[in-house]
Amino acid sequence: MKAPPEAAKRTQSDTRHGITRYDDYAWLRADNWQEVMRNPDVLDGEIRAYLEAENAYTKAWMSDTEALQERIFEEMKGRIKEDDASVPAKDGVYEYYTRFITGGQHPIFCRRKTGSADEQILIDGNALAKGRAYFNIAAVAHSPDHERIAYAFDDKGAEYYTIRILEAQSGEAIGGDIPDTNGDPVWGADSVALYYTRLDANHRPSQVFLCNPDNEGEDRLIYEEPDAGFFAGISRLQSRQYLAIDAHDHQTSEIRLIDLSRPDAGPILVAARQSGHEYDVEHHGEYLYIRTNLQAEDFRIVRTKLAQTETRHWEDVVPHKPGRLILWHNCTARHLVRLEREDGLPRIVIREFASGIEHEIAFDEEAYSLGAESGYEFDTDILRFSYSSMTTPSQVFDYDMGRRSRVLRKTQEVPSGHEPADYVTRRVFAPAKDGELVPISLLYAKGTALDGSAPLLLYGYGSYGMSMPAAFSTNNLSLVTRGFIYAIAHIRGGMEKGYHWYASGRREHKINSFTDFIAAGEYLARKNFTSRGRIVAHGGSAGGMLMGAVANMAPELFGGIIADVPFVDVLTTMLDDTLPLTPPEWPEWGNPVADKSAYETIASYAPYDNVTAQDYPPILVLAGLTDPRVTYWEPAKWVAKLRALKTDDNALLLKTIMDAGHAGASGRFDALKERALSTAFALKITGKTDA
Repeated sequence: MKAPPEAAKRTQSDTRHGITRYDDYAWLRADNWQEVMRNPDVLDGEIRAYLEAENAYTKAWMSDTEALQERIFEEMKGRIKEDDASVPAKDGVYEYYTRFITGGQHPIFCRRKTGSADEQILIDGNALAKGRAYFNIAAVAHSPDHERIAYAFDDKGAEYYTIRILEAQSGEAIGGDIPDTNGDPVWGADSVALYYTRLDANHRPSQVFLCNPDNEGEDRLIYEEPDAGFFAGISRLQSRQYLAIDAHDHQTSEIRLIDLSRPDAGPILVAARQSGHEYDVEHHGEYLYIRTNLQAEDFRIVRTKLAQTETRHWEDVVPHKPGRLILWHNCTARHLVRLEREDGLPRIVIREFASGIEHEIAFDEEAYSLGAESGYEFDTDILRFSYSSMTTPSQVFDYDMGRRSRVLRKTQEVPSGHEPADYVTRRVFAPAKDGELVPISLLYAKGTALDGSAPLLLYGYGSYGMSMPAAFSTNNLSLVTRGFIYAIAHIRGGMEKGYHWYASGRREHKINSFTDFIAAGEYLARKNFTSRGRIVAHGGSAGGMLMGAVANMAPELFGGIIADVPFVDVLTTMLDDTLPLTPPEWPEWGNPVADKSAYETIASYAPYDNVTAQDYPPILVLAGLTDPRVTYWEPAKWVAKLRALKTDDNALLLKTIMDAGHAGASGRFDALKERALSTAFALKITGKTDA
């Protein structure tokens, strides 16, 4: 594959803070990117030709694995229960659930009368997706009286969601479609008023509207976020009495409440935004219960009366405990529930309002993933939660908080068979460059030789405080059954070890994310789980930035790199405040427009800017043309620069999905084909294609 056309021309230069920077591949960016998001056909012909040539090259290089890809796809598909269904969630007289049909790519949204088996199909995703290259339903909301359904869909992958309102019994549309929303419909108490968030010209959710679908054209603006660095979002509190309008960036939040029974009343401000203060709110009786990091790095839970929401009135309910990170909380009629993490493991804690007595739900495995669901009802003693580990398929339980008893409602079925005892899961700790210990979750088949000969896929993310759960994934089995070890490096930038783990992996400390990942790889090689050069690194989005950084910093450690929708052109993006995520993400990375030190810090690690004339391992890059989060030209520019400068003959592959965005293909089986491609790539570059 040759370098891109006209690669030598410099089409853009920039001078900031006395520093001149050239961008040789700026021509790959579409100036009409917003139009491209809505209609990919308007993409410039030269750019399209380049992307299609890269796709053709990738297909040709991987052509000897086509049979392997098909075999892996069938394996992955065989581990999915095709006619699966969720556990019904009760809301008064109805139970709501989703299900799939055999061969169907998209979910079907259904309900039935509580206690009945008579099903009513509300929305058929397969029928709606017919004839579309991309289709995704982001949200479905039923009105309190169960008479109306609002759902949000995206048919380009660009995350411009259209809301459509239906009469539940007949399926007939009510009013016209509502375009360009954030995909978050919330019903008012009267089952007529509908709230939603609209995207602005820069694809940012900034305005909250109230509409009456019976009277088109009468949508009323009830909140507008004036700061381009903040996104607005809406949700309904568990008590069903209030709508929460949440304005936030990555480190600061501000919440207003609207009484859903009084749509004409103005929003009530809970606590004015204060830089670095994150909080969220639930409601119980005359009190608000607030999860907050105010004077509590790892969060605490406080309460305050609805009439006295200022922070000076807040009183502790669950005090701050360093190292115990409170992740989520919820209020039902008789219980306060929280999900927290300590020593790297999650747990659920139940507190009875009347007595203040707490208890936790216990689990036995060394590493596992845990999730809790809010459900629809407030006056309930049932908490639904899910549990899995890297060897244990997902289980859904209903837990009676009063009786302290659990009922297993569903176990994830693996039709082709899965025996947890055939696999080993472990957690080990790698010493980082500065002495910190980086947790690593491991999965491998029993009998795998731990003598350094096994190839290993090392996954990492390390941004935005997002923690990577040690959860079950059937897709990983196609690697580990072929002798791979699968590992997750829980590096700084996530919150696996508390908020400080996040703070020490962002902005001026971002380099820690990269050195932690490298330290994890070195440790696994040193302990003979694998060997240097036998590690395939994998990450996506901000984890794709991690891939680009470690490829520059330690290319000899890796036998290959898989980068999904990689955020690699960090400096250019953070300098462009017209892009959707740029101002809201300055708190995460630093603002290089206003701050020279932030500019220099980002420039020191940004993968695109630090490509050099050196050998790189084989690299597979996946992108989406309509991606509004990591625009397609970031991976395209990165690959172009790598082609021009790298000194090896190793594979460098770019595949841009021309009809999808950040999340890739929307159909559940189409998504498996992408995963089969990356898995086959990992097997090919490690010599395991005959397995």
